[in-house]
Amino acid sequence: MIRSEIVTLLPYLASLGISLGLFLYVAGKRSAKGAFAFSWYLLAQALWLAGFVFGLVSENLLSKILWSDLKWFASAIAIVALPVFAVQYAERTVKRKKLLFGLTLIVPCLLVVCLVSDLFFGCLHKSPAVSPLPHFSELTYELPYFAYAYAFYAYGVGVWSVSLLAARFLHRQNLYRVQTLILAASISIPVFGTLLPLLGIRVIAALDPMPLTAALGNLALILGLARFRVFEVAPIGRDKVFEAMEDPVVILDNNLLVSDANNAMLSLLGKKADEVIGRKAKEIFDGFPIPIKRYLQASYARAETNFTLRGVEVNYEMTVWPIYNERKEMTGRIYISRDVTAQKELEGELRKLNAELEDRVRARTWELAEAYDTTLEGWARALELRDEETEGHSRRVTELTLKIAHALRLSDEEIEHIRRGAVLHDIGKMSVPDEILHKEGKLTDEERKIIQQHPVTAYNLLSPISFLRKALEIPYSHHEKWDGTGYPQGLKGEEIPLAARIFAAADVWDALSSDRRYNRAWEREKIIDYFREQSGKHFDPVVVNTLFKLLEQGEI
Repeated sequence: MIRSEIVTLLPYLASLGISLGLFLYVAGKRSAKGAFAFSWYLLAQALWLAGFVFGLVSENLLSKILWSDLKWFASAIAIVALPVFAVQYAERTVKRKKLLFGLTLIVPCLLVVCLVSDLFFGCLHKSPAVSPLPHFSELTYELPYFAYAYAFYAYGVGVWSVSLLAARFLHRQNLYRVQTLILAASISIPVFGTLLPLLGIRVIAALDPMPLTAALGNLALILGLARFRVFEVAPIGRDKVFEAMEDPVVILDNNLLVSDANNAMLSLLGKKADEVIGRKAKEIFDGFPIPIKRYLQASYARAETNFTLRGVEVNYEMTVWPIYNERKEMTGRIYISRDVTAQKELEGELRKLNAELEDRVRARTWELAEAYDTTLEGWARALELRDEETEGHSRRVTELTLKIAHALRLSDEEIEHIRRGAVLHDIGKMSVPDEILHKEGKLTDEERKIIQQHPVTAYNLLSPISFLRKALEIPYSHHEKWDGTGYPQGLKGEEIPLAARIFAAADVWDALSSDRRYNRAWEREKIIDYFREQSGKHFDPVVVNTLFKLLEQGEI
């Protein structure tokens, strides 16, 4: 190969090298939305360029036909990968996805069949010949009708894919608009390059200009990867509802970069989208009153904070949840902040009302005490309405608890505190999110930790109310176990308040006796056997014996 031929080849070899490098880089970002499909498009481009270069330097007709077949095969890969990428990156919902994907394979499969038969019958390369060029030679042949139909289909796929990206371009923040524009350009420029030979336009040494236009498109892509972080900073789960939410929301990726933020969060930050998206969360939320920075490594979390905003004291509750892709891999975290100022004011009013009620009870106003108890039962009823499967549970378990307390000959005052505590036993569950409380199937460790916080929530809510301080023993301690393996305090034996020990037995008895979403009611004999086995482990043996006596007397 003479020096002039090498110089002629250099731009095409550079184009091939760029395509291969981009393929390897984007393949490494395959967890990003659309990156995997786009890497296949880049691989197809690299194969096409390899077929072009090696076909150019080949000298005999057969080898040129084989390299031409590789170019056709590469085009088939490209027209399969492009629409998949466009749908994924544009976040389009496609009905009957598998059927549609199967239909897109028909034309490329027909081309592969033609390529295989071409080796034996020459059905794709009709009348092939080698034509000389200034430095090399090229393969010329007559195209069959199928090739024209295939080209029409391929251009249609390319135009449709770019149109999806164009639609996405109209509905994104500036950073994502630039990303979309660059991706559309990296696809459109090579496609335009394939049209130039049809228009009689040639470049270096009268060769096909497509490799050079592919290089131009790839240079634009390199700019996007380096400057605008294509496939690195990408939206996760964004739709119209996201922007319509009044609650401030921010999404971080696994590298703790801001992937997205809705208008409410941007307003609270006092920044524009291009000042936030793609930046480090540690910097964006440094000094931010909502404690996002403190929970950057948390998968699940809930926190509260209060601060002054425009001269008004406000309270916010922040919740952190992980985001997973289709392969159940964690791709980021979503931070949802909710203004709970009105709720806090309501809680303050409730505490104020409780204090007033306590004063009037001390003044022997039994009518108000009765109204107070009615309020407590209303709370319990509200909790039952939140979880329909436990409807009636609070009433039944309260009745059974009082029967055991009477059988143990507790005083009327103690029994009244037990009754109030039984009514309020699940008040702490108001802090448990609905998606956990109503979850079908087994809870994760993180979700179980959130559930197990409800006794602590009950303590924090009720402990300031002196009227309920004695009744608080049940909401706070009814998940403790006799052998010390319970929660939240890990109390053991008689360290557990008697009221909580009585209620624990009544609570489990009712749960096993009732149908639930996750289990059917047990037979009575099976329940009795279970209580015998758990006596001295989960339950106080004295309480279990008292429960069995009530069973023998037919009172249960």
